[in-house]
Amino acid sequence: MSYGIYIKYFFTEWKFFPTFALEKHNVSQLKNRFNMRNVKRLLMILLACTLVLGVAPDVQAQNKKKTTRTTKSAKKSSKGTKKGTAKAKTTAPAPAEPQFVELPYNSNDCLFAIPLQLDKPYGPTTAPDGSGRMMEVVADKAHPNLFEREHNSVWYKFTVPYNGDLVIDIIQQDVWDDYDFLVYKNTGIYFSNQVMLNKVMPVAACLSRVDSAALSAAAKQAAERQPKPAPGKQDVKKTDEEPVFDLQPAPLPTIGMNPDAKDKILTKKQTGAFIKSIPVRMGEEYYIVLDNCASNGKGHTIKVSIHVDAYEPLVLFYDKKGKRYVDVDLMILEKGGQGGERPIVRNEHYKGGRVKFVPGFSYTLYAKREGYFSIFREFNARDLMLRDTLMLYQMERTERGSSFQIKDIYFEDGEAKLIAGYDSVLMNYVAMFRNHPEVTFLVKGYVQSYGVDAEADMLLSLDRAKAVKDYFVKNGIEADRITTAGMTKNEIKRAAAAALDKNGGFSGIKCELIITGKTSDQ
Repeated sequence: MSYGIYIKYFFTEWKFFPTFALEKHNVSQLKNRFNMRNVKRLLMILLACTLVLGVAPDVQAQNKKKTTRTTKSAKKSSKGTKKGTAKAKTTAPAPAEPQFVELPYNSNDCLFAIPLQLDKPYGPTTAPDGSGRMMEVVADKAHPNLFEREHNSVWYKFTVPYNGDLVIDIIQQDVWDDYDFLVYKNTGIYFSNQVMLNKVMPVAACLSRVDSAALSAAAKQAAERQPKPAPGKQDVKKTDEEPVFDLQPAPLPTIGMNPDAKDKILTKKQTGAFIKSIPVRMGEEYYIVLDNCASNGKGHTIKVSIHVDAYEPLVLFYDKKGKRYVDVDLMILEKGGQGGERPIVRNEHYKGGRVKFVPGFSYTLYAKREGYFSIFREFNARDLMLRDTLMLYQMERTERGSSFQIKDIYFEDGEAKLIAGYDSVLMNYVAMFRNHPEVTFLVKGYVQSYGVDAEADMLLSLDRAKAVKDYFVKNGIEADRITTAGMTKNEIKRAAAAALDKNGGFSGIKCELIITGKTSDQ
C-alpha cells in the first residue's frame, strides 16, 4: 500500500478551487485511476476555465445591476452603525417619479367612458393602448371629418352643471405624439351603436396634423415668458400683514377647445391645435374620444370646464399664530343644479388654489385639520364680488389657552341682557364649538367701568358671561363644557384708569372665549 497525493477541484458559484488531498491507495490502482480519469479531468478543467472567463463575469455583472439600487442605501446606513466609524454622507433624495393615473380597463370603448369632474385635471395618464373591443369611429366618404380609425383611444364623458361655453385642455406627455379628439353630444339610448353606425356626428372635431417640433418650440417660448415664481409655494412675511401666496404656473395645453379659437372643426389638412368653444346647456351630457395616432406613445392630462362669467378667488387657510398657510381637508359643494349638490372641491390635502363660483348657485364650504377648529360656511355666489380675488380663512387652534375676543355684541346699559342682532356674531362660535364636542372653554364677561362701584361691576361682568353661556347652551352646546368668569377687582381698576387717561378709553371687548382643555384630557 502507498499514499498518493492528487488534486481535487471544487466548483462553487461558477468558480473552481484546487485543493490537495492525501489518501491511502495501492500504487498500481492509483496509476490506473489517474490514467482512466486523466482525460475527463482535463475536459472538466477546460469547461471550468470557460465558465470562469466567460459566463461568470456576465452573471455577476447582472446580479450587481439588480442589487446595486437595493443595497446602496443599506450599505450607506450601515457605515455609521458601528462605534467609532464615520457617519455615512447624506445625499439629496432622487426626484419623485410622477404619479400616473392608470387608464381603466376598456376605457377605449364608449360604453366604459371615464367620467370627468369639471375644472379638475385628470392625469397624467398612462398611454392609451389600442382601439378596444369595438371600433366605434371609422371615417367614410360621407363622413370624412372623423378618425380614419381609432388607433390608441380613450373615451371620457361629463354632464354640464350650468349654461356656458365648453372649454377643453389636453396636455400630451410627449410632443411627438399625435393626439386628435372628437366631441359628441349624448343622444340617449343606444348612443354607442349610433356612433358606430355614423348616425351621430361629432359636434366638434380636432383632426389636424400638429407640427410637433413647432409646437414644442412655441410651448417653450410661452413657458419662458411666464413670470418665475418665488422660491417655495409660500412667501410668509414676518409682520402683522397677510403674507403673499404664490402659485406655480400650470402647464400649457397642447391641444383643446377655447373661446378664442376660430374653427369648430380642424380637418386633417389643417395644422391648428385648438377649436372654438361650443355653447352647452345645463343637464346635457357629452362624450370626448381622444386618439393618439402615434404608436408607442405616452399619456396625457385632460381638463374640462365651462366658460362663464364667474368668480374665481384664491381660497387659502392661514394659521395667524404660526404665521403660515396650512393644508386642510376641504370639501366645497355647489347647490342649485339639476343634480342637487355637486362637489366642486374634495381634497384631503388642499394647499390653496383658485375655485370657481358661478352666479345663481349656493355653496357650502367645510374645512378641517387636526389641532384646529373646523370651518363651516354657507354662502351664495352673489355674496362675492368680482374684485374679491382672495378668500382667506383663519384657522384657529384648539389648544389650551387659545382665546377669542368678541366685540360686536351689545348689552342693555348696566344690565346683562343681550340686545337683538347678536345672533349672527355668536352663531359663528356656536357652530365652531359644536363641531368640536371635546373642547371645553371659559366665557369671561367684561364691563366698561370707572371703578365707582367695583363690586357691582364684578357681578355685572359675571352675569354677562352667564348670559352668553345661556345662549350657547340654548343652541346645543353642553353646559358642562362651559365655565364662566367675570372681571376681577384689579382688572376693573386698571380698566377705569385707562378710561380716565386723556389718551385712553374703554376697551371694546364685550366677552372672551378661552379654551380650557379637552374632555379627553380630564
